Amino acid sequence: MHYIDAHVHVWTPDTGHYPLAAGFKKEDMKPASFTPDELFKHCRPSGVDRIVLIQMSFYRFDNTYMLDMMKLHHGVFGGVAVIDPHAARPDDEMRKLLAAGVRGFRIYGGFWKAGRRSDQHDGDWLNAPGYERMFRAAPDTGQSMCGLVDVADLAALDAMCKKFPAAPVVVDHMARIGVDGEIRDADVTALCNLAKHKNTRVKISAYYALGKKKPPHDDLAPMIRRLFDAYGPERLMWASDCPFQVDNEKYDDSIALVRDRLDFLSPSDKEWLLRKAAERTFF
Repeated sequence: MHYIDAHVHVWTPDTGHYPLAAGFKKEDMKPASFTPDELFKHCRPSGVDRIVLIQMSFYRFDNTYMLDMMKLHHGVFGGVAVIDPHAARPDDEMRKLLAAGVRGFRIYGGFWKAGRRSDQHDGDWLNAPGYERMFRAAPDTGQSMCGLVDVADLAALDAMCKKFPAAPVVVDHMARIGVDGEIRDADVTALCNLAKHKNTRVKISAYYALGKKKPPHDDLAPMIRRLFDAYGPERLMWASDCPFQVDNEKYDDSIALVRDRLDFLSPSDKEWLLRKAAERTFF
């Protein structure tokens, strides 16, 4: 017990106090509300008592709601913020947010524009000068660069890891391999190859969106086994990606895959995937 969910989004219908970013409207909020109290009803029965909050795209660079929830539930939440990589000195903002408990920053791959997926890939997605400042600062602050990336983005991320080998990097949702229903060997190999960068980690998460997209998610086990063999247990962390994970299945369907169904994991391995890797990275 005392597990950590390494990837959850929260938001509030109170757009008066917490306005949405330009380009978003209340109709985009599905579900209309997912506050910490609503989250706790899902996660606590499964033994999850700490959570890493990921800034929701509805708010873009305004991290106020996430930071307020971190203060309100002190010690329960870690935080991954979103800041503007095109700002003059995003590294200054990193250090400012470190004092508020933010231990990582979401970076969007080439298919993502302002938090929404587009049909056109930007191959230069990591070329903004601000990203260089962020990756350069990350080893000193201990904050991770957390990539919402697809397989097409991994080459650019690999190049950045080579340039800044001491920068902590986390790949979200297994690089979304299998989002089209097919788990390709070449895609898994590309993600495994990033393991050569010793400060790179992977979130074993978002099962509802990958492969067969239905519990018990055993079809994802071979991919997870390959990632386990490449990264080892200390660089893999489980996450649900709530609230989206509970749209059509139960919260426990996600954690159960690691907790109960992956027979190649020892009790010590499970402790790393379900708590210690996220604790080391985000708390």
